[in-house]
Amino acid sequence: MNEKRDAFVQKLKAQLDEWNADINELETKADQAEVRAKIEYHKRIADLRARLKEVEDKIVELQQAGEGALENLKQGLENSWEILKASFTKAKSEFERGYKEGREDSK
Repeated sequence: MNEKRDAFVQKLKAQLDEWNADINELETKADQAEVRAKIEYHKRIADLRARLKEVEDKIVELQQAGEGALENLKQGLENSWEILKASFTKAKSEFERGYKEGREDSK
């Protein structure tokens, strides 16, 4: 089971790394937005980073768990993962739409 758990954890960590890079990219765009939008973008980014941290913490718990607690932790992690994924997808879409609209309004 340890090999299976390790593969699962590595897959999750790789996705988290991608999302961290994407959040950094969104943060760069947020810094270029108008003041009102910038404040909202940074709130979203803070929320995403908090959710990312929650998932990272659950991954650590999963890595340290004994076999008995493994399935319960894995289910909790998968639930948090889905929430993070949905939040990230929604935020990224809103950022892209708002950024594009802001750029078009400034022309």
